[in-house]
Amino acid sequence: MNYKIIRYILGSVVCFEGCFLLLPCIVGVIYHEQVGLAYLIVSLICFLCGGLLILKKPKSLKLYTREGFLTVALSWIVLSLFGALPFIISGEISNFVDALFETVSGFTTTGASILPNVELLSQTSLFWRSFTHWIGGMGVLVFILAILPLSGAYNLNLMRAESPGPSVSKLVPKIQSTAIILYGIYIFLTLLQICLLMLNGLPLFDSLIISFGTAGTGGFGHKADSLASFSSNVQVITTLFMILFGINFNVYFLLLFKKPKQALKSEEARYYLGIIAAVTALIVWNVRPMFETFAQALKHVAFQVASIITTTGFSTTNFDQWPEFSKGLLVALMFIGACAGSTGGGIKVSRFLILFKTMKKEIQQIIHPRSIKVIRFEGKPVEHGVLRSINTYFAAYMLIFIVSLILICLNNFDLITNFTAVAATLNNVGPGLQLVGPTGHFGDFNALSKLVMIFDMLAGRLELFPLLLLIVPSSWRK
Repeated sequence: MNYKIIRYILGSVVCFEGCFLLLPCIVGVIYHEQVGLAYLIVSLICFLCGGLLILKKPKSLKLYTREGFLTVALSWIVLSLFGALPFIISGEISNFVDALFETVSGFTTTGASILPNVELLSQTSLFWRSFTHWIGGMGVLVFILAILPLSGAYNLNLMRAESPGPSVSKLVPKIQSTAIILYGIYIFLTLLQICLLMLNGLPLFDSLIISFGTAGTGGFGHKADSLASFSSNVQVITTLFMILFGINFNVYFLLLFKKPKQALKSEEARYYLGIIAAVTALIVWNVRPMFETFAQALKHVAFQVASIITTTGFSTTNFDQWPEFSKGLLVALMFIGACAGSTGGGIKVSRFLILFKTMKKEIQQIIHPRSIKVIRFEGKPVEHGVLRSINTYFAAYMLIFIVSLILICLNNFDLITNFTAVAATLNNVGPGLQLVGPTGHFGDFNALSKLVMIFDMLAGRLELFPLLLLIVPSSWRK
């Protein structure tokens, strides 16, 4: 166990957060809000603490799988703890657990809020909440790898631990170049959405807030009704970009390097888009009588389906009032999630595809015991190690979900509220149904439930295992 490299990376993360906190300070100056001073104080604290941690560079920069997973988990916890301090210092969210819940929800791109009325927050804090989505969307350690490379191939252990999906590979030979390409695509799509929103009459501040939430598939809004009060053009643009950010960034890499045929062969992307189209059609059929026109129904349903499957969490209508069939489909989308290698949450389309192919293989094996069939995904054979990790992931996921649900049921809320609260936080979706629906909030849960959901949000964003390793004693042995 290389404790020194863990300490050094944590110091770098804290220093970078100090830089990030300067942006809301600028917003505070622009809007003449004294709240910006709280962000400046925490920024200075970050520079001091981070500077002390990176003061002495370790001799060995090697980072193996175990250190990589532990470093990522600790980095996100430290990031959230420091990120919650401005809310507490400014007094806008005085309770520590509430402030931590809001911050973790931001960084993990969940978008679940404990605030009954988000419009009471200052512009400075509204900017910070949404900017945490953008930081967490692609991953802060991926950002650091793009700027401060460590030791060659060992960087891949950090990227694998932080990136969503069953497997992560290098796009190009150098991992630093891979990180730069990923963030380049991420920044380009974000800027493109900002420009399109501004061209449709939206102010810069509103465009930034919505684009940060869309890019990170987070969903923190700055209006009480999320995006319901915005124009149809804004809603359609946001729908499109939510879907785009839910696609594996490898597809964009192939398009960028003029390999459209390979990009179009992406099995996961095709199923992802197919699921969106199929569920949208079913829900439109089911809710059509609730809207004046077919076009209006299609617009709201397409927005909500895109928002839920990409785990963004924006809303343009109260889908908690839709028929049970439609709500059931939306809950199913919470679990499916977006593509691996995107900024979306959930279990991921790729895992379900491989799982179904495994089931199909087992059924055929029973019918034809002597047949030999290889499971293929994206045109390549799926290795046994990948199948084993997916099976283990599903087992761990179910265990965490069941334990979390039992603990949250101590609040004595209705089962739909409790079930969808766990589903929304573990899958990084944001809103659920009933008390935690699009017009509700998570503030009524007790401190224990909020801590459980904080764990769930972090576990969901980091694909379970980095956070589970923290509580396994043998992980820390030399």
